Order: sequence, then C-alpha cells, then structure tokens
Amino acid sequence: MQALNSTPVVDGRRQDLWRGDDELDRWAREHGGLGGDEERRWLRTARDALQAVETGTTAEPGLDGVLSGVRKVPQPSTSGIEWRLEAPPERRLAVELVLAWADVKERMPGRLRPCGNPECRLFLLDRSRANTARWCSMQTCGNRLKARRHQARARETPRPE
Repeated sequence: MQALNSTPVVDGRRQDLWRGDDELDRWAREHGGLGGDEERRWLRTARDALQAVETGTTAEPGLDGVLSGVRKVPQPSTSGIEWRLEAPPERRLAVELVLAWADVKERMPGRLRPCGNPECRLFLLDRSRANTARWCSMQTCGNRLKARRHQARARETPRPE
C-alpha cells in the first residue's frame, strides 16, 4: 500500500514521494533493496504500472518488463517447501512489490481499490466486514465529499419564506 500511495494529492497538487532519489533509496533500503539508478527506475515502473491496473488503465507493458525472466523456484527446507525468487538484483525489490500486490489481490479480492474521491490519488485496503469502504480516509476525503454533497443539496432545495 505504501508504494501505491506514494503519489498523493496535497493542496490540489499531485505529489510524488518517490521523485527524489534519496527518498526512494531510503525506502528501498528499508525494504531490503540496494538503492541506485536501476533499482529506482524499476521501482517507479512497478509502482506506476500497479497504479494503472488499480485505476483501470492498461499497465501490461510496465508489468511485463518488471516480471520478464523472473522465476520462483521451490526448495526443500526443514519446514517444508520454501520459494526462492530468481530476479536480477536491480529488479528484485520491484518484483517483490508486484508479488505483494498480487498476494493481496488474491487473498482479499475486491478489497484494494482507489479512493472514491476523484480528486484523490490514494488507494485503500478495505478491511470492513461489509466491504463498503469508499475513501482512503473518512476524516479527509469522506467528510469533504459528504460536506460538498450536503451543500449542493442545500443550494438546490428552495427555502420556505
């Protein structure tokens, strides 16, 4: 989720929290990456492709590039079978990002989606029992949209004289 939500809208302007190389290198190292130009390029490609998939625009070329030649190989271990990821080092973290997204989509179908506020670029993982969450945050997007709808209805309703 953190990667999908790395392009928020702040004060009406789209921000890219991964725009700066230092910030993205720090994020990569915190998640087991190496940092560096190639890793940053693949991480941005994976993030952009996943955002495109979640918003309903095509993303196959980006995902194809990230996943090209990648394999998960089973290996016996003392606890059963473990899966070893075979990917070029500069793509490994981007591949892990895509695999984590795919795991969420499989384990929680229909629960990962864009915020219902068309001005927002964040995504939510709906953990509610009814699967009816609409906004990334009720305090920001939810209240804002509800207030706008209420004001629009108030303007449309004639006032008694």
